[in-house]
Parts: sequence; structure tokens; C-alpha cells
Amino acid sequence: MKRTLLILTVLLLQGCAVALSSYIPSFWDDNQSAKIVDISLAVERLDCGQAQAVQVARIRDDLEWFKLYSQGKGSRQTDVLKLTEPMQATVEDWYKRVSAEGYKENKIYCDLKRRVMIEQTQRATKAVLGRF
Repeated sequence: MKRTLLILTVLLLQGCAVALSSYIPSFWDDNQSAKIVDISLAVERLDCGQAQAVQVARIRDDLEWFKLYSQGKGSRQTDVLKLTEPMQATVEDWYKRVSAEGYKENKIYCDLKRRVMIEQTQRATKAVLGRF
């Protein structure tokens, strides 16, 4: 009886540990913190009066670096990866549009996308820098 109780307790605790691991945030990382600030700065400095393709490509590359680095760190990084998913979707859509053949610069579209990206990067930056 004691043996069965011990086995059930061990299994229950392992199950709780797995379930709770998705709720525990990842820890501070200098490289992630620096890169998320770089991304935020690139978005803030984006000039819709200049060629957008080069500027958006830089933001896209920085987000890709952040994603690959976070994935390389392991499964504990799911929280920061979820934070950057909306940013990646926004910048991918934007990049496809500005890199299409025959695209004409559209300042209004750029301003709207830039506002969305600023909001997304502010949320992500606050969360990444707020970790301990």
C-alpha cells in the first residue's frame, strides 16, 4: 500500500511540474534584452519617407535572430517566443508587400504598420526587460 502511494505521489508531482513549467516565465538574458531593444529602436527610427524595404528587412532579420536564439535556448523560452509572434506576422506581411516587384512606396500604409509595430515592440520590450 505504501509503495503504491509513493508511486502515485511521484507521478502526481511530475505531472504538476510539467503542467506548471509552461506558466513559469523564462529568466533574464542579456542577449535577448539587447536585441529586443535594438528591434524597438529600429521600429521607432523607421522613416516612412525613405525606402521601406531596407528598413523593414533589418527589423525582420533582427526578429529572426531573436526567434532562432530563443529557440536555441530551449523550451523555457516559449513565453518570449509567444510575445514576438505578432511582431513577426506584422513584419512578414509588411516585408512581402514592400519587396514585391513594382511596389510603390505608400506613406500611409507605412505609418499604420509602424504604429502597430511600435505598440507590439513596447509590449515585448517591457516583458523581456522586466524578467528577473
